[in-house]
Formats: sequence, structure tokens, C-alpha cells
Amino acid sequence: MNKPIRTPLSDLQLADALRLRKIYDQRVRESKERGDKPLLNQTEVGERCEWKSPQSTVSQYINGKVALNLDALVRLSRVLDFDPADVSPSLASGITRVTDQGSDSVTGQAQVAANTPFPVGGDTEAVEDKYAHVPQYSAKAAAGLGHENPHVESLATLAFKRDWLRAKGVKAETLIVIYADGDSMWPTINDHDVLLLDTSKTEPVDGQVFVLTSADKGSIVKRLVKTPLGGWILRSDNDDCDDYADIVLARSEVNEHRIIGKVIWRGGDL
Repeated sequence: MNKPIRTPLSDLQLADALRLRKIYDQRVRESKERGDKPLLNQTEVGERCEWKSPQSTVSQYINGKVALNLDALVRLSRVLDFDPADVSPSLASGITRVTDQGSDSVTGQAQVAANTPFPVGGDTEAVEDKYAHVPQYSAKAAAGLGHENPHVESLATLAFKRDWLRAKGVKAETLIVIYADGDSMWPTINDHDVLLLDTSKTEPVDGQVFVLTSADKGSIVKRLVKTPLGGWILRSDNDDCDDYADIVLARSEVNEHRIIGKVIWRGGDL
């Protein structure tokens, strides 16, 4: 099986990786100076982050092979003790610190501001002005071989900050929330992750992640890669697994897969 070809990181993503690398190197030096046992290294950091492939995952993030996501940024900030904004100001804009009695210190967990459920209590009218409610559906998109959704129901809504949505250039009325099922898109998307889709984005874009559906495969979440002949490849990001081969679509087959929407954000358990 051909190994997935990584989409090159943007300049902003490479800058995030460089800042993360500097902090990691500094923490390693400090660990050696203290004589820690075990000494801090990539494997140790990855294990504390509770990743399946600890050394490989950390290496990909700090060397700019895989773009940081919000989940990874929060995990690494706890283990390496840094402010998320010092590594990725753009990703950190989606994090709010949980305060205790007015303190600005983190109380043991950071919540994703974009995925904060509608707050209870307080000034309801003010909250309505700050948050948009996006419908949350029971549907799943397989990060694997395909997921059938014969019956889909609306579970509730998730509240996303309007300022955050405006910064991303999306409209709340075109957004939906579904869930990932499987690990073929790891480390970009984890099993059971929440996926925020922009359903107005139904034209394929090279290198971007979309949720698609077809009669034979059901709903899947994949990265689209354009071929020289005008066709498309449905590609998994998980290059540690031999079970997820590229799906190559000829131009004549593209219309058999309907794009439901582009994945613009993912969130999951830490």
C-alpha cells in the first residue's frame, strides 16, 4: 500500500511547530539539569499525553510533519507547562481557561471555547449575543471503511462563539455537528471526535478534509487529494496503519460521492 503523502503545512503551522520545538528543547535541557529520572524525551512526553504512538506523534508535531490541532496543543501545554498562545495564537483563540473564584489560573482542565455547551445561569440575553447554536446530529462519519446512517436524529445543539465563527469566515446557519467513528484519520481526527462541518463547502479542494457519502460506502471522512488527470484520491491520515488504502476516483466516479461538507474544526476528549 502506498503511504499517504502529507499535505505541506502552511507558514503559520510551520511557525507553530518551530515555537513548540523550542519549548520542547528547553524542557529537555531543564530535565537534564535537574537530573530527572526518567529524563524528559519524546516518548515520555507522548506517554503523558496518552497517545497511542507516543514518540512518533510528538516527533511529527515538533518537527512540523503534522499540523498541531487544538486537542494536541492543550495536551502538550499541560505536559510541557506552557501557555497555548505562546505556541499557536490562532489555535489558542479557541481555548478559555476555567477560573476558580476569579483566579486566572487553570484549575485542572482547559475547555474548548468553541465547543462550550450553552452556559447555565448568568445573563441569558448576553449569552445569546455571544453564542450561535449549531444542530448536533446522531450521524457518524467513518474514519475508516464507511458508516451507514439509516436513521439520523437531532440530539441537541452545541454553542459556538460567534466571534470565533466570524474569524473563520463561516455562517452558523450552514454548520452542523456530527461524530467521527474509527481511527483512520488519526492523528488529525480521533475516534468519537466531534466534527464541525460547513455544509456550504461542497466543492472538492486539494488537501482539505471533507465528509462524503455514497451508496456503497455510506458516510466517510477523508482528505481529498487531486490527481494529475483530474480525478480525486480519498486518503486517510493514519500512516501507522496498513488497513486504510487510498481510494482512487476517476473523473467519471467523482459524482458518485456527494460531499456533505468540509470539516472546519474537530474536538474530543483529552
